[in-house]
Amino acid sequence: MSKIVCVLYDDPVDGYPPVYARDDIPTIREYPDGQTTPTPESIDFTPGELLGCVSGELGLRSFLESRGHTLVVTSDKEGPDSVLDRELGDADVVISQPFWPAYMTRERIERSPNLKLIITAGIGSDHTDLDAAIENGITVAEVTYSNSISVAEHVMMMILALVRNYLPAHQWVLDKGWNIADCVKRSYDLEGMHVGTVGAGRIGTAVLRRLKPFDVHLHYTDKHRLPAEVERELGLTFHPTPQEMVPQCDVVTVNAPLHKETEHLFDDELIGTMKRGAYLVNTARGKICDRDAVVRALESGQLAGYAGDVWYPQPAPADHPWRSMPNHGMTPHTSGTSLSAQTRYAAGTREILECWLDGRPIREEYLIVQGGALAGAGAHSYTAGSR
Repeated sequence: MSKIVCVLYDDPVDGYPPVYARDDIPTIREYPDGQTTPTPESIDFTPGELLGCVSGELGLRSFLESRGHTLVVTSDKEGPDSVLDRELGDADVVISQPFWPAYMTRERIERSPNLKLIITAGIGSDHTDLDAAIENGITVAEVTYSNSISVAEHVMMMILALVRNYLPAHQWVLDKGWNIADCVKRSYDLEGMHVGTVGAGRIGTAVLRRLKPFDVHLHYTDKHRLPAEVERELGLTFHPTPQEMVPQCDVVTVNAPLHKETEHLFDDELIGTMKRGAYLVNTARGKICDRDAVVRALESGQLAGYAGDVWYPQPAPADHPWRSMPNHGMTPHTSGTSLSAQTRYAAGTREILECWLDGRPIREEYLIVQGGALAGAGAHSYTAGSR
């Protein structure tokens, strides 16, 4: 029998929802590239429920306990006295979400002798020391594509919110005002702007497709160039490096994984090459942008706005400067955990567990590390020895 430790974010402050805003959510059976959505043998939740918090338990308890396994669910993940650290010693599986990551450091991995599987309920496994996982024979998996479109939609929302100055305008309504000039003094049309993405994987490409109808000029940079037919279809301009792309853009969106080459990529130097008054949107990982460089750029006016859904560390402390810097549109890493996305990544987590517990192969596209090496999506996104 296995012990599964699941680290999830806290319940809503007013309690677990007795009812929801909608009665159902659309059924999505496959992603744009034809990959099917998760296919567990069954689920023990209603699609559209709040599954990513402690009380939601990713809908796993009945399934696991009916098979005799032990499930520990907690939000307490920091420090040697945390529930996570107390439970790791005999844990076989650790599950967490990128929005509330269980940072699986080398130290934690090496004092968890039973640990065999680390699952990201969602996408992005940079909170796990992949080299340590490789060296210790641990399988790392994530629910690839489960919330990629969710994040792409969030990127679109943030771009429009910044360029159209939506948040300050909404604040005037909340404050009972009608100050039109104040609302529009920083408001522009997105039409005709040059917009570029750092990273053109599933999320980056989905963003580009959603931007196309806005009649903008589209740019991208990625270590894997897109097929020529996609470039023609979307009217894309390819740049070999971010350094070559960002000076051309009015808006830059970051949709790349965090690794050695991208950590603190957007520092004072790179931001300094951007157009004055450009906008930067980062829903990838907080450490891709240098924290203080972003603050300085907003205060000086080099950046007209910064919107991000990702921080370092997570959760961000109350005094994190991104909470109070000017002209920002930060959210607390919610882009990939909409109720729709939770349905998919909870089902995907169960699919991975079903395969692992039954000794069946885990889908190749879900794998990050297996058999002492990068595998599946991990071999495409990460480089061994880079963390």
